[in-house]
Amino acid sequence: MGTDLTRIREKARREPELVFNSLYHHIYDVENLRVCYDTLDANKATGVDGVTKKEYGENLEENLRDLSGRLKRMGYRPGPKRRSWIPKAGSVKGRPLGISNLEDKIVEQATKRTLEPIYEAVFQDSSYGYRPGRSQHQCLDALGRTIQQERVNHLVEADVKSFFDEVNHEWMVKFLRHRIGDERVIRLIIRMLKSGIMEDGLIKATEAGTPQGAIISPLLSNIYLHYVLDLWFTRRVSRQCRGKAYYFRFADDFLACFQYQSDAVAFQRRLADRLEGFGLRLAREKTHCIEFGRFAREDAYKRGEKPKEFTFLGFTHYCGKTQKGHFKVKRRTSRKKLGQSLRKFTDWAMKSRNVVTKGEMLRQARARVIGHLSYYAITDNSERCSYYVYRTKHILFKWLNRKSQRTAYNWASFTQALIWVRWPQPRIRKDLNPCRRAEVT
Repeated sequence: MGTDLTRIREKARREPELVFNSLYHHIYDVENLRVCYDTLDANKATGVDGVTKKEYGENLEENLRDLSGRLKRMGYRPGPKRRSWIPKAGSVKGRPLGISNLEDKIVEQATKRTLEPIYEAVFQDSSYGYRPGRSQHQCLDALGRTIQQERVNHLVEADVKSFFDEVNHEWMVKFLRHRIGDERVIRLIIRMLKSGIMEDGLIKATEAGTPQGAIISPLLSNIYLHYVLDLWFTRRVSRQCRGKAYYFRFADDFLACFQYQSDAVAFQRRLADRLEGFGLRLAREKTHCIEFGRFAREDAYKRGEKPKEFTFLGFTHYCGKTQKGHFKVKRRTSRKKLGQSLRKFTDWAMKSRNVVTKGEMLRQARARVIGHLSYYAITDNSERCSYYVYRTKHILFKWLNRKSQRTAYNWASFTQALIWVRWPQPRIRKDLNPCRRAEVT
């Protein structure tokens, strides 16, 4: 199966206009389904049917052969997704997730493994989200170096309102048919999109959107935005600009950089109509055109204003200076994300103090801090990272001492306990210095 997928990848790369007419047999291949079963996390939440990976695996070969047979004769129908809500800043209800049944997860993974090589060959370099070998740090690195080294003076930051809930199914199918000529694959994806959502015991039909939490959703969202935004910017917007134009997207978060203000204003004006033409809505209150670049700081001070900043992928970007006084793009953890992280850590500490031992609480706290620093400890962000480490230590000290009426630690013994668990230091973990040139690969 791996060899077949490699051949598909090579064929897609050599012939970017090729339409693949025979793909469905890869999806129902028993070996492919077995590999997909093995990749699933056994600790993930279960779907509507409540079947766990362990239970499904007790009779794995028979279950996979039965699933393969139903897929082959088009007798397979995905079950409804279980609605779950996770906390989201600025929302009382939270962010909706759709949790698939385990068997549906296997099929989604098999479909993704089959289609991903085809689309990876044609996706634009400006797209970074949910793609193999690409990350938020790579997107931030490319953005920083572009602003630092290219002719960038204005920037448009935009937001698509409820993107995953608004994806138009008809347009999704049209986009898929550009590369997928096997109607059985198209029919399977339509069934996935129309499978419905179960919430409070009621099943609701899904006429639009692709549920967050489904394995296939990230790939489908990238395909949708590839045609709606990525190609449009590359083939239309950038070619019609007077000066240089650059574009960066991570999932549904994107921004565009321009040399001239007139180009930035024109892009912002056209963007809403472009999105509405494909069933999406622009969050106008979160969409701004700002001056940003090597001259923005001085120009703002001349007008008696503060230089503008923008937030992207959890970091606030601002115009700074090097030690020699030259322009430099700098980043710090956004105030919103820092507050969210500290509140989550506090909530965890409050709940954990009555559940786990002191030693285990210290180890879990260390893992949480390392996770935060692994993402946020980048060039020029040491101050905010140091503040996060400082606050988490004091939060942990407070709630460890509330495990019982008798004080657990004084500060000296607590410091020794931190040394014992190898408490992380706020050192820089990702070099994202925009002043350096890109490495030659």
